[in-house]
Amino acid sequence: MKVAVVGGGVVGLTTTLLLQRELRNAEMTVLASNFDDTVSHVAAGIFRVGASYSGPTEQITRQWIKDSYEYYDNIRKSEEASHAGVTNISGYIFANSSLSTVKSHWIEDLVPIYRRATEEELQLVGGDWKYGSYFSTLLTQCSLYLPWAKRQLQANGVTLRRRKLHSLNELADEFDLVMNCTGFGARELCNDKRMVSLRGQVIKVKAPWLKTFFYGELDTYVIPGFHGVVTLGGSRSFDSENTNLCPYESAAIRQRCNALVPSLKNAEIVRQEVGLRPHRESNVRVEVDRIRDDRSNEATVVHNYGHGGYGVCTAPGTAMYALRLAMDTHRSSIAKL
Repeated sequence: MKVAVVGGGVVGLTTTLLLQRELRNAEMTVLASNFDDTVSHVAAGIFRVGASYSGPTEQITRQWIKDSYEYYDNIRKSEEASHAGVTNISGYIFANSSLSTVKSHWIEDLVPIYRRATEEELQLVGGDWKYGSYFSTLLTQCSLYLPWAKRQLQANGVTLRRRKLHSLNELADEFDLVMNCTGFGARELCNDKRMVSLRGQVIKVKAPWLKTFFYGELDTYVIPGFHGVVTLGGSRSFDSENTNLCPYESAAIRQRCNALVPSLKNAEIVRQEVGLRPHRESNVRVEVDRIRDDRSNEATVVHNYGHGGYGVCTAPGTAMYALRLAMDTHRSSIAKL
């Protein structure tokens, strides 16, 4: 069986990791136009799923999130944790708008701790906050996780190939199964008009003294990572595909984050980054399809894209679901022979 996974970001590589465990005898190839410059590389990688995230049903969505958390937590407990960039992290989310802003119906019952902040904790940072929550969760730093995933795959005989596709149909004569993890690229490859970019900009600073994350309002967040590098964010520009850094946006991010955590005021900037989150209106698409080329060759496709800003969080869960769909389809095809 010949399998192609299209997409070199966190969804594509995680899907491939799970696939090669199940399909040990398959000839597997990951195709991507670029493995080193994906939106996954920009993400802070904290496991926090927003209220807007949605799968086809609430039950399925909860299963995706649960499976994802357990996948990363298993890595955290293993000897590979530091190599894969997965660790524990705890911190706060503050708001003045409403109590619901600091709650999370997706992860409150999943993470080890999720509780209301005390009056003293509301005074920990800048801002006169009315509401707050403290919770512990996981962090997956993609600058470590993605290279680790590639090493794991190549050690198990998976081929990583740079290739620019204009249509998934191009793969029908070469592969039996195609896993489509192309993120924002699916807008063109699948002619999916529901795909919209959510442009985001972040600043990475050196602040090794900071071990706790903080969220405020106006998409403000301070998230410590590995090696003393802290992500300051952020922004969400709907339907913007501009990947150039905006100095005004950087200044606004820095101002908000410094007001939230004053100790960051003199932190040295390491780099600034822009990413286009692959947002899909309605819900994340994980479903079976068929492709056919102009010589009538056919192949099964399982789509797995449209995660918005939650690709790192939920890639393992949607990948497991996509894998089950692929295996069910494969068994059904064998039964018909």
